[in-house]
Amino acid sequence: MNPTELARYLDSVLITGNVATPRQDNLRHIRLFLDGDENLEFGVRTTREWTYDDVFDLMCERVGISADRFFESGQDTIDAFKCVAALDRFAERLGAAVRARQRILFATGHPAGLLPVHAALAEAARQAGAEVVEVPEGNRFRQGDIRQLFGVLMWHQHGNLMHTHSPEPMRLSLELLKDRGLPAPDLVVADHGWAGYAANSIPALGFADCNDPGLFVSEAEGHLEVAVPLDDNVCPSLYIPLTEYILRGAGLGQFQADSAQPAGRLAS
Repeated sequence: MNPTELARYLDSVLITGNVATPRQDNLRHIRLFLDGDENLEFGVRTTREWTYDDVFDLMCERVGISADRFFESGQDTIDAFKCVAALDRFAERLGAAVRARQRILFATGHPAGLLPVHAALAEAARQAGAEVVEVPEGNRFRQGDIRQLFGVLMWHQHGNLMHTHSPEPMRLSLELLKDRGLPAPDLVVADHGWAGYAANSIPALGFADCNDPGLFVSEAEGHLEVAVPLDDNVCPSLYIPLTEYILRGAGLGQFQADSAQPAGRLAS
């Protein structure tokens, strides 16, 4: 797909366009982020004061939510062309890391939606000669532990891979690498608190929904290198064209995104 075709596709499957995230959630999450809510701050360390209007304007600019300040409930939007432009920057940065054979860490707080995306990118990076960072298992977190499947770190609890916004799993993983005398990653590819925390000290790329203002603030402050705006929890197969677009842009186009779907591979 070319960029225009991809943008049209993303709108058609509601990864962008009139996404499922309610407007009232977007506005409430801006306030919660500014209040330092543990589920919305994502571990992002700001270096300047941000007001509600500052973050609202940023989300209009970077994501494409409605700029109508009197629109307070209903269905909000993500601009497909803003998503595609961010995907281009994401692919360029990932490709450079792979060509340099860097150590790349992949992680997700949204395993039900984004795991196959990260898994495909991790497998393609590994096949092209980059090192996918492996974190020793056994790190406990909230009555669960951090596990790595298909090259991707996730939080596991009671037999389930869990959704989390917390930055703690990334903090614990980086500390474990350090404690074992292992070097920090050269690049992190993640989302939610995994990306927000890592970007404070490590080059990082992230995916973020329109109700995730923290990662766009991190990007605006020059910490997170790229924040890609998209709905982060549609059916996983719908992300395949997006993933293949990244792979081609990164110079990994010979690798098919669906060849690394978890249903088809059980290698970590």
